[in-house]
Amino acid sequence: MAYDLYYWPMIPGRGEYPRLVLEAAEAPYRDVARLPESEGGGMAAMTAFLEGERAAFIPFAPPFLVDGDIVIAQAAEISAYVGERHGLAPLTEAERQFARSVALTTADLVAEAHDVHHPVGVGLYYEDQKPEAARRAEGFRNERMPKFLGWYEQLLARNPEGDAYLVGDSLSHADLGLFQTIEGLTYAFPKRMRTLMPDHPRIAALRDRVAAHPPIAAYLKSERRMAFNEDGIFRHYRELDAA
Repeated sequence: MAYDLYYWPMIPGRGEYPRLVLEAAEAPYRDVARLPESEGGGMAAMTAFLEGERAAFIPFAPPFLVDGDIVIAQAAEISAYVGERHGLAPLTEAERQFARSVALTTADLVAEAHDVHHPVGVGLYYEDQKPEAARRAEGFRNERMPKFLGWYEQLLARNPEGDAYLVGDSLSHADLGLFQTIEGLTYAFPKRMRTLMPDHPRIAALRDRVAAHPPIAAYLKSERRMAFNEDGIFRHYRELDAA
């Protein structure tokens, strides 16, 4: 039985995190809001679920995943759920729980990246908060990005199983989450990432390793992979980027 993944059909956003895990696992799934209404999809199907017309478990917001009677929201939680069922999670309990912690920390980084261009309020346009965004961007580039990237680099360096993956000795949902985040940061802050990445060679190698994973490589070349754009989490505004 296929999973049903619900997310906005026009942006990769947070939905791309569980989508990458589903693709890497080659698990059957329906990207519901991107399907035609004739197949039970579209925005109407997602809206109906969010309004409680289909189940007692009502997610606050997408992404959410439906697996039979199970409804799971939050990108990191969905990613862990799928990863742990399809061989994309470490084997030991200690490593599985820490991989979840890494994924949740990545979600924090993603939220901070979003708040760069929306530091005052999500209900305002970027154009309504440009001075605040410029100030937030400077702190994010100079303080937060190096801090997060340094932590991931340290995790790779200190992994007892070798520096190929963040946790354990094989690809996990935590690695896929970092891959998507590095891709997003590179899109949003290309100048800053060109400066930072030479100091983080293990992250760069992990990014290449994930991109070369056969199911992911096929997905990245497919029409299912949406491009970053200025409606999503990672947005490129030249005035917010600097080396």
